[in-house]
Amino acid sequence: MNNYEPRALSASSNCQRPAHRRARTLLALSLASLAGAPQLATAATDPAALERRVLELQRQLDQAEAELAAAKAETLSATKKAEVAEAELAKAGSPQADKITVGPVTIGGAIRANYILGSYPGGGNGPSRGGNGGNFALDTFRINMDLKYEQLVGKLEYRWYDGYNFLHTGWLGWDFDDGSQLQVGVNRVPFGPGPYGVSQSWFFDQHYYVGLSDDMDLGIKYITDIGNWSLDFAYYARSEWNGNGTSQDSARYGYDAVVWDNAVAPNGDVTYGVLPNGYEERNQFNVRAIYSFNDTAVDTDLGVSLQYGQLKGRRTDDGHHWAASVHMTNSWNNWLLATQLTRYKYDIDSDNALSTDELFPMGAYEFAWPVASDAWLPAISLSYLYETNRIPWLDSVRPYVEYSSIIKEDNNFNDSQLVTLGAAWARGGWYIYTDLAFSDGNYFVGNETEAGTPEGYTNLFSPTGGVGDFGANGNDHWNYRFNINFGYYF
Repeated sequence: MNNYEPRALSASSNCQRPAHRRARTLLALSLASLAGAPQLATAATDPAALERRVLELQRQLDQAEAELAAAKAETLSATKKAEVAEAELAKAGSPQADKITVGPVTIGGAIRANYILGSYPGGGNGPSRGGNGGNFALDTFRINMDLKYEQLVGKLEYRWYDGYNFLHTGWLGWDFDDGSQLQVGVNRVPFGPGPYGVSQSWFFDQHYYVGLSDDMDLGIKYITDIGNWSLDFAYYARSEWNGNGTSQDSARYGYDAVVWDNAVAPNGDVTYGVLPNGYEERNQFNVRAIYSFNDTAVDTDLGVSLQYGQLKGRRTDDGHHWAASVHMTNSWNNWLLATQLTRYKYDIDSDNALSTDELFPMGAYEFAWPVASDAWLPAISLSYLYETNRIPWLDSVRPYVEYSSIIKEDNNFNDSQLVTLGAAWARGGWYIYTDLAFSDGNYFVGNETEAGTPEGYTNLFSPTGGVGDFGANGNDHWNYRFNINFGYYF
């Protein structure tokens, strides 16, 4: 997918407000005891005993202060801690002293390359293709800037790919004294269990390809905690801007409803180079609530995400869209299990350039294509973090296995499944993904039809002229892709 970056080593961080209160109580008791020390000194007849008492009180005070500091750190919400961990990992690599700092701004970046081997007879015209005999190519170059000045915070990220570039992130915010945060600008939409949904892999799960994980939009987001609840409230005026490229509206990082310049006949034939048509996202509202169970044998975060927004039609009537999701992460020792079930719907008219209300164009990475407008989406990921303390050239490795599927309400469409087996390897500034993906409905994984020929991109419903995609999935054929993504983060 020539897109991803290292994600947090733990997908969830529990809120420990009871520990915070206990630390404050112990600190108060210790201070009270110390305040009584002069009276003790007056009454005491054994200086050695008094000295031992003072040393014990000092030890209790030091312990209480340490617990208080740790408890304060734990008060950040699971969502905010995940995003902070993501930013720290993205900057990880060279020591802090080696990074470029200009006042309160820290500058970093990354450069990545891909090796691809898979079901690619003759290449293909789809996005991010690779030759059947293997292909090694530059993936991404990006620049990151992080602002921290007292309580003023911000983040900027810009990315360059082969032939196009775009703004990934750009927001300013404020850290409040209670641990909550406000972000204004192009920021990550709060939907799902964490920044990358359930996934640990370079490919993500199918939520990403329908705009329901790691999606950046232009708006305002507020993150806070209430007890064991982590809460996000957001309003987005629109999706992020189109970047610099040759597509109509798809030079962007996250998948959005977009305007494109193609049309589809009722029989599925694709016509290229027509007048721009499609949809633009407007006035979207998001709410996410995650409850952390702290006193269980398996740390569990159980949450729900809701999304509603409008669609501004181009050469078609306006519409709206909604999505609802339940999700959970379970962590035990170094094991992490993440699960999610989502229902989404884009409610549009059939009087459009696709001749149906069951498909609409979504785009990212300089490529737009029809996606199913009404579907269920289950996803699951199981991973294990192994910290390699005895291996000098490797800090950690996280193997994982993941499955997700777009189960469409239209029975004429084929479902779109994705299975990924892989591992993420970390060493200093290096973060490397090794993934073997199998799919019968993801155009980043292979382009071979049942006839052994490349996909045609000429008819949505044809097994040979169609595509293994997130919409009609005409080429309902299992393909594979072995991918190594080499990333150096500085």
